[in-house]
Amino acid sequence: MSLVNERARIVSNDQIGPRLHVLTVESPQIASAIMPGQFVHMKVPGRNENILRRPFSVYARDSEAGMLEVLYQEVGELTSYMPTLSDGIIETIGPIGNTWSGPARVHDGACGNALLVGGGVGAAPLFLLAESLKQLGCPFDVVLGAQTRDALVTLRRYSDLIGCEPCCATDDGSYGRSGFCMSLVEERLDQGGIAQPGPYDYVAVCGPEPLMKIVAGMAHAAQVACEVSMEKRMACGIGACLSCVVDTKSGKKRSCVDGPIFDAGEVMW
Repeated sequence: MSLVNERARIVSNDQIGPRLHVLTVESPQIASAIMPGQFVHMKVPGRNENILRRPFSVYARDSEAGMLEVLYQEVGELTSYMPTLSDGIIETIGPIGNTWSGPARVHDGACGNALLVGGGVGAAPLFLLAESLKQLGCPFDVVLGAQTRDALVTLRRYSDLIGCEPCCATDDGSYGRSGFCMSLVEERLDQGGIAQPGPYDYVAVCGPEPLMKIVAGMAHAAQVACEVSMEKRMACGIGACLSCVVDTKSGKKRSCVDGPIFDAGEVMW
């Protein structure tokens, strides 16, 4: 589907954690076409001083109902204003960007074993991938990391999807393993799959760039294919302004249209 500019109606805007919210909009055209890893570009109403749209990863979608969910965190002036939105229209461009490749299929047609790693709100862009893998019958495990238990806002949805709790870590030790989630990733790569015993052949990771760099290095050392979602600051969102450049071994790439999903081995960290 080509890019569309859709007038998305705000359905709900719920706080689900500390400075964390889920915005649900009715956007039938984009909801029916969005693929795992793609994002939308939104013009937040009531903020005329913010001329440029803002990129938001899509957390979940209901294509039949025409609904999209965006998980966002209050980190700046604009996102701190967004919780005040309770109704109205958000002009939304999408779907934008490429998609997660997922594990390669082996010679007998079965899916490979996948490991999904989400740090903080980076867990959101992986959820559609998790749904897709489940629909395809591909085995996968999930590792989630957050600062605190209250910030593990995607935990219940992932648990409901996979039928058990993901491997979790919190910086303050309030839930799961104490510390960063990289130790869990190292453990899983060493021990192999939980959903399906055996080595992984694909890792997908989204979160803070230092996390993605470390996990990419672990995957490389384990000789496992790895993809990352490079969520750079964007202006136009359509590849014209060159504000979201990612340095790769093949030269400079635009995160908005050449990504946001990149082969981790191609990124010049």
